[in-house]
Amino acid sequence: MRTGQKLKTNGRVGRTDVVEVQERFHHRGRGAVSNQTGRFEPETREAWDDGWDTIEADAPPLTTTLTKETPRTIITFNKSPDIHFDRSINPYRGCEHGCVYCFARPTHAYHGLSAGLDFESKLFYKPDGPDLLLKELSRPGYVPRPIALGVNTDAYQPVERQQELTRRFLEILSAHNHPVSLLTKSALIQRDLDLIAPMAERQLCRVGVSITTLDPKLARRMEPRAAAPHKRYQTVKALSDADVPVTVMAAPIIPALNAPELEALLEAAKDNGAIGAGYVMLRLPHELKDIFHEWLVQHYPDRAARVINLLRQMRGGKDYDADWFTRGAGKGVEAKLIGQRFARIVRRLGLQPQRTPLRTDLFQPPVLKGDQYRMDVRAIPRPGLRGFRHWLFARRGSGDNCGG
Repeated sequence: MRTGQKLKTNGRVGRTDVVEVQERFHHRGRGAVSNQTGRFEPETREAWDDGWDTIEADAPPLTTTLTKETPRTIITFNKSPDIHFDRSINPYRGCEHGCVYCFARPTHAYHGLSAGLDFESKLFYKPDGPDLLLKELSRPGYVPRPIALGVNTDAYQPVERQQELTRRFLEILSAHNHPVSLLTKSALIQRDLDLIAPMAERQLCRVGVSITTLDPKLARRMEPRAAAPHKRYQTVKALSDADVPVTVMAAPIIPALNAPELEALLEAAKDNGAIGAGYVMLRLPHELKDIFHEWLVQHYPDRAARVINLLRQMRGGKDYDADWFTRGAGKGVEAKLIGQRFARIVRRLGLQPQRTPLRTDLFQPPVLKGDQYRMDVRAIPRPGLRGFRHWLFARRGSGDNCGG
């Protein structure tokens, strides 16, 4: 939204408030309405009408750009008590799917970019990531646990068709029997069934498919470049037919927008072979609250005030509350009602609320070039330098190469 046109940050919102901030232009095929300045920038960009009505014209199409990123490590560890995994890999930063609700949008501010249109058009990729993964898995002290692949941004977003980074990660994890979990809203995951299905057979892989709505019109506005709802259910069925354990995530749940579809979403998931289900309430951290507000008043001005007011009821009157455990479920009467509805439909359909456990005992660390010459320090006696020399000459005399 333009400076001075944002909704007030807390309290109830009325229809008049919505009308006053409503914009009338939009980038076709993109989720965010604007490209507002990131929270770390010293200046603020503002759209300004010079009198020629150019501000109301349709904006030209945005092109997607890819920038190479060279991180020092590829596995990211976390200690969040309300997250079921302690490590993840994100092949890409930013996401071309353009989901307006994406909680990862504010991370683009760390690059000096906007959480709006920049997030879905200026992407970063990590071509050296697979080599880094091999190094990290080969470290002597590495302890295997399931890696969540592509949780900050979708590992199967459109650019994956050309880059195939996600596939390279899966090839490494499969070759060394390392457990992995995948979460996507893309039908592209079916391309890798030749890797995923054998891993699932060894209890090394599980998949989550995110489905937000059955309404193609709402999906096209809310997540413009993600797979259509019927394509996602086809993906669930294809994975299930390949004996891959699939969970459908109804995420995010947005009151008065897609919340009424919760039961229908999970019934369709069960019909297509899903064995588990989950849900997450809409989260609006940092810049995301303004991005979502302006999208809402642009596309659904008739119900924008109600949606925002219900969301704030779940967050103690604010747009977001980052407290552990409640940030994903909300609190208050409305949040409790949605939780009860979810529990009831899951019981009726026989869907599992728990995740399929994955094995870690099959893991085989990679042996990189030169590792076969690594000295086994556990075999070195410890009586001092004289004892070490005796051990060293004894090994040389026996013809055993100890790394020299």
